[in-house]
Amino acid sequence: MGKLTILALRIVLAVVFAGTLFLEAVMVPLLAADLTEAGPGGDAGLVPVIVLVVLGIIAAQVILVCVWRLVTMARRGTVFSTAAFRYVDIVIGAVAAGAVLLFALGAVLAPGEGVAPGIVLLIGGLGVAIAGVALIVLVLRALLAQAVARDAEAAHLRTELDEVI
Repeated sequence: MGKLTILALRIVLAVVFAGTLFLEAVMVPLLAADLTEAGPGGDAGLVPVIVLVVLGIIAAQVILVCVWRLVTMARRGTVFSTAAFRYVDIVIGAVAAGAVLLFALGAVLAPGEGVAPGIVLLIGGLGVAIAGVALIVLVLRALLAQAVARDAEAAHLRTELDEVI
């Protein structure tokens, strides 16, 4: 990867991370206040929604941190190593958790008249799409495993060739 590409990606990751911090610090309390005013059920129905939103933001932050670490490994040329698997596995888990959180949000919002059924359906569809992203990253992990194995095999063959020469 080029230096400019890595710099651009790091800028995007930093801006998105700052945005998630803004969401946690400013928007979630505003959402809680708005839901408290609008909801006839009081705070009992509000708590699961706020918890799911905060957990979703945390999952996104975990993904951002892991991608930052993987970009650092790519810059150093060490991304094709077994150390990268830890970060990729965490990304897969966080993306899958995000999908589960979306399904849970849809389940929390489904009963009653407060949210239109189409919105719940959209949340469920988004959950399916996010689960698809987790599966794509899982396939990319398998490709990384093949690349690491080939790199180790190539290093072994180079060692054998050096011994012959």
